[in-house]
Amino acid sequence: MACTRSLARWLGALAIAALCVAPTAPLRAQDSDPLIARVNGIDVHQSDLAMAEDEIGSNMPSMGPAQKRDYLITYLADVILLSQAADQQKLGDDADVKRQLAFDRNKVLMEALLQKTGQAAQTDDALHKVYDNAIKQMKPEEEVHARHILVATEDEAKQIEAALKQGADFATLAKEKSKDPSGAANGGDLGWFTKDQMVPEFADAAFKLDKGQISDPVHTQFGWHIILVVDKRVKPIPTFDQVKPQLENYVAHRAQEELVENLRKTAKIERLDQPAASAPPSSSLNPAAPVKK
Repeated sequence: MACTRSLARWLGALAIAALCVAPTAPLRAQDSDPLIARVNGIDVHQSDLAMAEDEIGSNMPSMGPAQKRDYLITYLADVILLSQAADQQKLGDDADVKRQLAFDRNKVLMEALLQKTGQAAQTDDALHKVYDNAIKQMKPEEEVHARHILVATEDEAKQIEAALKQGADFATLAKEKSKDPSGAANGGDLGWFTKDQMVPEFADAAFKLDKGQISDPVHTQFGWHIILVVDKRVKPIPTFDQVKPQLENYVAHRAQEELVENLRKTAKIERLDQPAASAPPSSSLNPAAPVKK
């Protein structure tokens, strides 16, 4: 898992300048989109419920599936009824409403295009090319699998060290003595980690030990540790399938960024709030990068 996170960080570094865009999940298919309700002649489909949940889901009270469905249908019915009432009052002719409608239309179209572009870029060849390039740049890195016991004082640590040298079980002592919650939960097992994932004093001590060795008391900002090295290895390379989601996100974001950059190059964008000689906006800024929640 540590190596998977390492490759994910590598991909994340490549994508720092990429757009923070709408998710690249497929657009909802209309083929299997059952009709749920009809409000004053307006059809409400299953996809409408899904969109409503995306819109208000975080504000919905906790409830069961049936109650949530009723809640969303009521919400959509209210939206339709109120919009029809607004139409009867000709609020659609209001200048502010027109601007908001135009903005919302542009935003929906933008998100749809970015989503389509991201999906189209996620070919098997593109994903494997990014994966292969990332793997080539990964340097061999040592990992340690260790357990530890954390106590408040050096004297306590020395007592535990002496007990271990007399044959006491490390995991049992960790459950009984360690201040670290992992002690009670799993006998102080920290799993596999690289040197940069631990505080320097702990990492230096752990990586100097051989497999099966127990450290002298080690002091860190958290207290005093006794460390047992369970095993050591060179960090394994993650498989393609393990990092496929990160690859898909990176490839999609890269394609979306290229689309926006190309459109900016051919567009006529006039800044009427600044003198004509002013520099154009930096391409590293992404003010129109939507995040669909």
